Amino acid sequence: MIEQPTDIILHQQSHELEIVFGDDGHYRMPFEFLRVYSPSAEVRGHGPGQEVLQAGKKNVNVTGLEPVGSYALQIVFDDGHDSGLYSWEYLKLLGKNQDEMWQEYLQKIEAAGASREPK
Repeated sequence: MIEQPTDIILHQQSHELEIVFGDDGHYRMPFEFLRVYSPSAEVRGHGPGQEVLQAGKKNVNVTGLEPVGSYALQIVFDDGHDSGLYSWEYLKLLGKNQDEMWQEYLQKIEAAGASREPK
């Protein structure tokens, strides 16, 4: 079982979510990263190969955080996206693999001829 975070801090000026899991991890993740890797079906699809590339999210902001029971966080973004529950386990996975996942995202954006910039 994944432990609950000991601290969750929303940094509006730097557009980052900071999450601390005691001695087991301390992560700062940009809002854009959290948005493009949302665990929602809208982003991930309903199975392998159904993922939807999220473009134009460079300036996305977080307008709310809601705890869901003792296992997850619902993040509300200013582009209206609020589905998908970020379990503690998923947030830890994002934090640990942030660099590799971000590079993979940038490669996908480039390959699709898309942009991180909003339209």
